[in-house]
Amino acid sequence: MAHTIAIIGSGPAGFYAAEGIVKARPDAQVDIFDRLPTPYGLVRSGVAPDHQGTKNVWRVFQRTAQRPQVRFLGNVEMGRDVSLHELRDAYDAVVLAIGAPIDRELGVPGEHQRGVIGSHPFTSWYNGHPDWSGFDPDLDSSHIAIIGNGNVAVDVARVLGRTPPEMVKTDLPAYASERIARAPLTDIYMIGRRGPGEASFTPVELRELGDLANTVAVVDGSQLPASIAAKDPKDQKLKDKILEILRGYSQNDPQSKPVRLHIMFYAAPHEVLGDGDKVTGLRLMKTKVENGRAVSTGETIDLPVGVIVKAIGYYCRPIEGLPMPECSTCYPNTDGHVGENLWAVGWAKRGPSGVIATNRGDSLEVVDRMLKTLPEGSAKTGGRETIDGLLKQRGVHVVTFSDWEKIEKHEHETAQEGAPRVKLTEWEHLLDKARGT
Repeated sequence: MAHTIAIIGSGPAGFYAAEGIVKARPDAQVDIFDRLPTPYGLVRSGVAPDHQGTKNVWRVFQRTAQRPQVRFLGNVEMGRDVSLHELRDAYDAVVLAIGAPIDRELGVPGEHQRGVIGSHPFTSWYNGHPDWSGFDPDLDSSHIAIIGNGNVAVDVARVLGRTPPEMVKTDLPAYASERIARAPLTDIYMIGRRGPGEASFTPVELRELGDLANTVAVVDGSQLPASIAAKDPKDQKLKDKILEILRGYSQNDPQSKPVRLHIMFYAAPHEVLGDGDKVTGLRLMKTKVENGRAVSTGETIDLPVGVIVKAIGYYCRPIEGLPMPECSTCYPNTDGHVGENLWAVGWAKRGPSGVIATNRGDSLEVVDRMLKTLPEGSAKTGGRETIDGLLKQRGVHVVTFSDWEKIEKHEHETAQEGAPRVKLTEWEHLLDKARGT
């Protein structure tokens, strides 16, 4: 009997794992579960709207979903509709590909005041995620701080810094476009606790910040070293490019455009200032880097910001029946192996790091190890049928891939002015369209 494998999460890591399984074992049956009625995970709801080229990887995942051995079961939430225990009982193997959706805390006084926003809800909001379409971020400030020097921080800065005409050919929801356009922005601060050599953004992402119509990227040239030592020639090339781009930004005229994007280094959040409820400023502790770590210099500076976006990493969501440390960046695993017939890929395995392509090699390696542990022939009977019966019994409206294609067709047909789609952003509308209504 063919093996049956469940993958929890339909983002890049999950789809790459599914493709690896069916290529290695063409007779295997793979069920991809997702709590959303839409597939593709962060490709749909995390990658910035103005990065349509990156989002186009969905076409690769679409081919996998259309394979006869693969099923997509959307609108099925593990823990609500079916338990991890039930899945492990029904399938020969279960693969966790659910990412890490909980924002890390700053860990400083005052961070729970109104005006401090996690990058997860904020990026989900401007990407039309149905959980966050009703989110109303407080952007009524001329000065906004973004904490972090990774690609997520760069995405947030770029989306805030773009004008509506620059976003016409994207899938930025109208509610987000209108809200950002109304923000009285004059200054955006992107703040890293270490230096340019330790920043985790890529040269491609960094360079885009120099091409914004109304926003000028500026850098304090005194924070830029003469050179950055790297671990190998490939990394050295990347570091050299980053330094070259930053040097260019240090020559920019801050008054050349209406909005300034200040790329800051050697500064760590020390306290969120406020009036008891609303953010009024951010106190930063100046730092220096010693042995790769940010060390306080004892000197502080205050920024008069009214909004702070945290983009400093993520934690995994706890799963009932799976012991794990509090605030863990990934599920406890050894090379992807979590426990008996349970595996993890992507961020669930290694924590929030890498780009979309990183997940391919990562998932394929785990799949190879997993398949080698499976006995010849399935040890389970009626795996798919058992889960289908449970979901039917519990009244779960399972969204199939063909149901998703109804949603997708509607989103493409309603797009205008060169936009790729107009996203349905409400749960009710998504499920109605999946039903064909």
